[in-house]
Amino acid sequence: MASSEEGQVIGCHAVEEWKQHFDKGVESKKLVVVDFTASWCGPCRFIAPILAEIAKKTPHVIFLKVDVDELKAISEEYNVEAMPTFLFLKEGKEIDRIVGARKEDLLTKINTLGAVTASA
Repeated sequence: MASSEEGQVIGCHAVEEWKQHFDKGVESKKLVVVDFTASWCGPCRFIAPILAEIAKKTPHVIFLKVDVDELKAISEEYNVEAMPTFLFLKEGKEIDRIVGARKEDLLTKINTLGAVTASA
């Protein structure tokens, strides 16, 4: 059953919203990619449309976006110190991270970690 949220990057603007999507990721056992971003961050603006394109092509992966200024508590919880930081979560646990707007690394990591999810 396809959800309307598949194939897109979901912005989390409140802790409750974050918790809801985080729990959904845990229950589904899908790979969750979290983009920690900031409105003032140039590299974040550069990578955002690329992440949106990747999301369209990988509907079996959940993509979340967290503004570090909006949800400071979440970014502190995951020790995010630079933007963009991409966190890769599986069943609620961090399995990897990428710091910086590194398109090729992002693609490789999503394909590698997302493939495990798709076959599970």
